[in-house]
Amino acid sequence: MTVKIGSISGIPGPSQCLVGRQQSMPVPEQHYVFGNPMVGLDAKYGRIYFGMGCFWGAERLFWQLPGVVSTAVGYAGGHTINPLYEEVCSGHTGHTEIVKVVYDAEAISLNELLTKFWEEHDPTQGFRQGNDIGSQYRSAIYFDDSNIGDQCLESALAFQRQLLKSNKNEITTEIKMLTNFYFAEPYHQQYLAKNPGGYCGLAGTGVKCV
Repeated sequence: MTVKIGSISGIPGPSQCLVGRQQSMPVPEQHYVFGNPMVGLDAKYGRIYFGMGCFWGAERLFWQLPGVVSTAVGYAGGHTINPLYEEVCSGHTGHTEIVKVVYDAEAISLNELLTKFWEEHDPTQGFRQGNDIGSQYRSAIYFDDSNIGDQCLESALAFQRQLLKSNKNEITTEIKMLTNFYFAEPYHQQYLAKNPGGYCGLAGTGVKCV
């Protein structure tokens, strides 16, 4: 059986993307839910970056998990430097909406995080999640530690087998080393904690990891 991972095409290249700006986005000092610093925990804990469509609901999904110590939403996978939300939504940055998950590996495993990722969205839809359409909604796993790359890929292959058993489509998730992560605007951070009635479009396929 041949499994295609990250088979999506049509992401604009560097020459097709907006240039961006040198000024970085201001970042809140504290996480709205945890009270932890939004910046500065990376040296102590593990990190993984997930694209699951709109990042509001995806961020809430992970901050609710025991062992996750911080989350942040932002943009990754593209070429525009320090992009703005409106620019990402235009499709001219190459970025997708991303949730950075900072976790205590002694309290929650990477496999548990990957299971939550696969089961809680549809990784087969290409440039969309449900009614949210655009390259900024594509499914993605990025990592900044090469030691976990194989585990991410193996989890995709295992979930693909489960999808095929259920007559679902092939995974289009990008799985690759992180090249950049830009924080989204402050109002996006922990948005559904500040606005509990806000939009959340997360929907899985109904297929479970084994």
